[in-house]
Order: sequence, then C-alpha cells, then structure tokens
Amino acid sequence: MKIPLPYRICAGISLCAIVTVNVHAADAAGYPSRPIRMLVPNAPGSSVDTLGRIIGNKMSDVIGQQVVIDNRAGAGGIVGMEIAKNAAPDGYTLISATTAASTVAVLLQKRPSFDPLKDYDYVTQFAVTANVLVVHPGLPVKTANELIALAKSKQLNMASAGAGSQSHLSGAYFMSVANIPSLHVPYKGGGASVASVLAGESQWTLTPAPAVMTQVNAGKLRAIGHSLPSRSSLMGNIPPIAESLPGFDYSGWQGFFLPKGTPRAIADKLRAAAIKTANLPEVKGLLAKQATEVVTGTPEEFRKVIAESLTKNAKVIKAIGLKVE
Repeated sequence: MKIPLPYRICAGISLCAIVTVNVHAADAAGYPSRPIRMLVPNAPGSSVDTLGRIIGNKMSDVIGQQVVIDNRAGAGGIVGMEIAKNAAPDGYTLISATTAASTVAVLLQKRPSFDPLKDYDYVTQFAVTANVLVVHPGLPVKTANELIALAKSKQLNMASAGAGSQSHLSGAYFMSVANIPSLHVPYKGGGASVASVLAGESQWTLTPAPAVMTQVNAGKLRAIGHSLPSRSSLMGNIPPIAESLPGFDYSGWQGFFLPKGTPRAIADKLRAAAIKTANLPEVKGLLAKQATEVVTGTPEEFRKVIAESLTKNAKVIKAIGLKVE
C-alpha cells in the first residue's frame, strides 16, 4: 500500500528527531572524552579568575577530565563573551559568567555584540560575592564615613579593573550615593587594580571580595566596608557600607554559561558536576575564605538572576551617568 506523502513526511521528521536524540545521547554517554576549557572573560588574579580556579580544579576530579582555565580579558569582559558566543556548542567550552561581563559591559555598548539572555545556554549559578571597600593601610581612614570625609577634602584615586567592570560600577555607584569626587583610574584587570592600591598609586577600590581578601587577611590592605545589605558571617568584622549609606546594596553573582545549542544531556552532566563541586566541604571552605557564598539552582532560576541583574544595572548606569561607548 502506498503511504500518502504527508504521512511519509511526518515519519521522516520523526525518524530524524529520533536519530538526533540518539546522537546527542551517545555524545553525552561518552562525554567528556578530553579536557574542558573554562573560558574566563577576565584577567588572571581577578575575582572571577580566583573563583573559577577554585571550582575548576575540583571539578576536574568530579567530571573525570581536566578543566583548563583560558583567560580572555578585554573591554570589561566583552572580548571573552564574544569568543564564548562563537565557540562550538559541544560541551568543551564552559563560560565562567559574571555580573560585570554579562550584564554591565553589554549595557555600555551602543551596538551590543551579544545578548546574555538569548545567545547562551545556562548551566547554573554557583556563587554570590560581596564587593569590599579597601584602602591602603597608610591612608588615615578606618571606616566608610572617614573615607567619604577625606575624599571631600582632598583628591583621591579610585582603582577599577577597567571600564564597565564590577569594580568600576560599584565604585562609581558608591561615589554617587556618598556624593564624593574621586579620580577613576581604570586598569587592565582586577589584579592590576588591586596592585595599584597595594602600591599606593590609588587610595581605594570597591571590588569583588575574592580579588582582595588574601591581602586583607595578610594586613596588606584595610577593609572598611562591604556591599551586602547587612552584616554577614562571611565578612567577619567588616561592616556593611549600608551602615554609613543606608540602603547601599551592590553585590555580584557568578555562574556557568555554555555556547547556545549545546546538547541538553551534556549540559545536564555539567550542571550536576558543577553543583556537586560547589557543595563539596573543601570548596565551600575555600570560597568562604574569599567571602563568597555558594548558591546553585536550575537554568531557569539562573536566567531570572541574569534578567534581574540587567534591569538593576541599567538603572545604576543611568543613575550615575555612565556613557554608552
């Protein structure tokens, strides 16, 4: 009996779908068969790099292949995010996505080169990180209020990891709320900006905790405030900036993206490995030393975090008058 054309077409489509699913399942069954690149859109020594290495080093054991860090800094994270967008969707490029690179830098482009809500697949969020207000120990201030008073009386330099970085936006927001002037000095990455405060070239920075907690704990920098809305056990005796500037709340998140179109089965494997790794007692302890809290969830929950971050940062950028490039 001759099968009508519409039924033959439907059968063909169904067969193609089954073959595609089976191919993806086979890919996932043997995945990973080689090292995985973790693309970090920030420089070595930055907070993103620090957290990525903590997770990546242990995730290698969990997933059974080495996770190799690939730093691609530039333009506040745009360079790395563009490379990630165009990477092969085969599960061998994992993107360490952050507030700054994903939802700040893109807002500062006249013609955005990527869309964080459309151009990537989401794996999971893994961290929430406070920004820490630090000064050179030689600066005669021990509180946020004393820094504000000093900045009103003399010229101070504020270091950042570059235009559009989290430290740039958080520092500019702090200056706006505190109504103080400071000269913004952008550096190429978080490591360089922190080094400038250590050397006394800049007097202060408000930067992600992992970039400075080692120096703070060693007494090389003085922490005088953090960006969480209230006191936190992770921050020890460091007070929230909100105690000096009521309502101040500006922290960051970190999580994993994949290039758009990565097979779902592979994404699920990566998610399970990332969540298991982040919740290992040793990893939680290392993150806690960086004043970073483990927060994991579903791709849908992570997407909501990104959408809310875009909305909030758009308001902050407008409020402090940052110019779109």
